[in-house]
Amino acid sequence: MINRGLWRPLLISLLCVISFLGPLAVPVQAVTDSRAIYVLNRLSFGPRPGDLEHIQAVGVEGYIKEQLSPKSLQPPSNLKRKLQQLKILKLTPIQVIQRFEPQRQQQQRPAAQKAARQKARRPLKQAEQARIIQAIASPRQLEEVMVNFWFNHFNVSAEKGRVKFWIGDYERNAIRPYALGSFRDLLGATAKHPAMLFYLDNWRNTAPNSPGARGRFQGLNENYARELLELHTLGVNGGYTQADIIATAELLTGWSIPAPRQMAQHPTGFYFNAKRHDPRPKTVLGTKITGQGIVAGEQLLDLLASHPATARQISYELAQYFVADQPPEALVKRLTQRYLKTDGDIRAVLDTLFHSPEFWDDKYKGRKYKTPYEYVLSATRAQGRDLDFNTQQMLGMFAQLGMPLYRCRTPDGYPNTQTEWLNPEAVTRRVSLAMTLTRNRGSQNRPTDLPQLVNTLGDQISSPTQTVVDASPERLRAALLLGSPDFMYR
Repeated sequence: MINRGLWRPLLISLLCVISFLGPLAVPVQAVTDSRAIYVLNRLSFGPRPGDLEHIQAVGVEGYIKEQLSPKSLQPPSNLKRKLQQLKILKLTPIQVIQRFEPQRQQQQRPAAQKAARQKARRPLKQAEQARIIQAIASPRQLEEVMVNFWFNHFNVSAEKGRVKFWIGDYERNAIRPYALGSFRDLLGATAKHPAMLFYLDNWRNTAPNSPGARGRFQGLNENYARELLELHTLGVNGGYTQADIIATAELLTGWSIPAPRQMAQHPTGFYFNAKRHDPRPKTVLGTKITGQGIVAGEQLLDLLASHPATARQISYELAQYFVADQPPEALVKRLTQRYLKTDGDIRAVLDTLFHSPEFWDDKYKGRKYKTPYEYVLSATRAQGRDLDFNTQQMLGMFAQLGMPLYRCRTPDGYPNTQTEWLNPEAVTRRVSLAMTLTRNRGSQNRPTDLPQLVNTLGDQISSPTQTVVDASPERLRAALLLGSPDFMYR
């Protein structure tokens, strides 16, 4: 938890800066329901106005069931319209490359070069907009939380070459449809997506003595195989050896992206090149894989997705995200058993998690420190912005807090534990951003509705914080609430 000795001087500084803003006002009473607020903070990116009342109407159990079945929740019409305007996201990966990747002849003329660079940014910009507006405004909040969770698990970075053109499709078609579905399907979708194939170099992975081994496709590339075992499935202590990594890489030779002359026939951006594949049987984790061609790779993914080490690793990560940085071992074991019994059904594992005694244990409530991404989203949602927020401003905030969207360079993705994000400088920046968020009133120039904000946050604001806030000028109160230590945890 944040040391209040650290937080109080920051608030005093803020009070000194804008103490002229107005007289003290009468304290506002919050609606209280600790279970409802808790489940909102864990299954969503924080409460929006009306969320607490909705849970009070359907019950906590009703809310959990809704979130585990997101298709029952219809997105609002304004969100649908916003998404429909992002037309690039509806193009296939190959269409995006053909329409937006700068051509060599354009790079010879400065004006054309500048125009090409601006055009090339549009696919990533629309992907960023889609992610943010859905994270804030979609009623399918658990789905949004899991999209972020799985994107970090299967991270790719827009900082690497062509990946920036494909990130929107990667999230839309390889992550989102499977966020609450089968882990095997999710694993397969990411393995075949050009964003992952390019980011971890498997598109160049070639059997050294195969007929297609020439030019830049001359040898085995272990990058994706290594991360597939260490990060995507078994975990670093999953019991695999260097020989398993090599065999995995050999099984995935030829899993690539189409050359320009092949693009029309492979619009998804995945192309299996049999001429660069190693067809020999392999042994991975003690299991012999006899299939040939693309079938061998599918059998490998079947083996990895159903392996007990994968079940434990995924269960550990879910328990760490939803319960505690150091998750209780008994919970991890139960989730592992559920994973194995359901063949990696993510929804079933989450259902077990949300109904576990550990999830509801008071000692874990309000102890997960928000990542920068979660903090900015929750502050925006709490103010009840109706899609009138500044997307570019939010992207800048993510970057200021050290978590630029889609730009984590390493394959392990962004962490979600307190030790990675809590330090005095970061807290100071969050308090400063709370001021910015409450000053920025959106396109409709609406001031932050303080009574509504207090009601939305419910009883997650502690009595000491409330005392400080009540003693401050009214126009400062929203910033103090969103910059308080209580709000920095979920």
